[in-house]
Amino acid sequence: MAITFQAQLGPLERKLLGEVWSRQSVTVRELLADGKIRLAYTTVMTTLDRLYKKGLLDRVAEGKAFRYCCRCAPEEVPQLSALTNMQRWIANADVSSLHLSCFVQAVGEHDVRLLDELRALVENKRRELKNGRHS
Repeated sequence: MAITFQAQLGPLERKLLGEVWSRQSVTVRELLADGKIRLAYTTVMTTLDRLYKKGLLDRVAEGKAFRYCCRCAPEEVPQLSALTNMQRWIANADVSSLHLSCFVQAVGEHDVRLLDELRALVENKRRELKNGRHS
């Protein structure tokens, strides 16, 4: 399965992510069982762990291993990746109004029309939160 977006993913990550998508749910051992992927168990395990930490895979314990599945469809990867990166930034930084004003300034300097889109997105999110819906 070809993955078109992935500035942040290496070739092996893209390949294994494609395999997980095509199989829906898989363990490292299952990925290696048919011989299609000819890598060390630890290489596949580490790569799937990285994809999990990047927010692209979910996993559940299955014995001493994990079963992995994708958190999104291939076309949703850019949005999920951007959201995960923003959530990490917010969680790990002392985000203040200074950061937000710099963001708004950078957006406005890039394309002033994006400021209108940003305002509409903020207003929509406020309405959702007010009505008790979270997306």
